Amino acid sequence: MLTKLAEGPVSVTDLAEPTRLQLPTVMRHLSVLEEAGLITTAKDGRVRTCAIVPEAFDPTRTWLKQQEALWDARLEGLDSFVMKTMKGCEK
Repeated sequence: MLTKLAEGPVSVTDLAEPTRLQLPTVMRHLSVLEEAGLITTAKDGRVRTCAIVPEAFDPTRTWLKQQEALWDARLEGLDSFVMKTMKGCEK
């Protein structure tokens, strides 16, 4: 659902269609996302439309970048260790 919403605002009906879930189930999922601040919903007549809140993902993006830097450093250290070990075995 978040992937679809990243493309732009979508009606609840359009979000529910590919999931094959019943509408009340989809609404419960959407309410959890809305309570978490990840999406907003608006009702226009009988149509409820959902939109993603991109800035709500900033803390996650920051954490993932930190993790990427950490693991890049660890993998570089592992690569260095393996290369030194392999050179020691060649002698």
